[in-house]
Amino acid sequence: MNEHQATKRLDEFLSFYNNLSQHNLNSLQQLYAANVEFIDPVHHMLGLEQLQQYFSHAYARLSSCHFVATSKIANESQGCLSWIMTFTHDAIGNGKAISVHGCSIVHWNSEGKIAYHRDYYDLNEMVLEHIPLLGWVTKKIKQKMAKEV
Repeated sequence: MNEHQATKRLDEFLSFYNNLSQHNLNSLQQLYAANVEFIDPVHHMLGLEQLQQYFSHAYARLSSCHFVATSKIANESQGCLSWIMTFTHDAIGNGKAISVHGCSIVHWNSEGKIAYHRDYYDLNEMVLEHIPLLGWVTKKIKQKMAKEV
């Protein structure tokens, strides 16, 4: 597998997520291995069943979600995709569009399915700063820390 074919996998991964919705969650089995390990700043799940339950809950109130790639690195067994996710959720930020910078690390098994997926993103940027009181507090903490450097 050459570099172009490897980064094509990341393009397919991105396209998959840009088309994922509450109505096609059963398609996760096309992308992920049955024993997938999925980690993000809030969750650590093992197995496709846990992952489907997670996405079912996550997409239940999600109004929109779109990813744009900012960089891609891949070889035959693993890839790294940096992205900007823009989403709207009725319970976060009064339903206004929120953009979050992040990165996904994925490892493919011998069948070409994802066996390991880890997302890195700033939970504050995604959620906390959009909650009225917490947003104010985290902003003040950031300001204080910036002055101390």
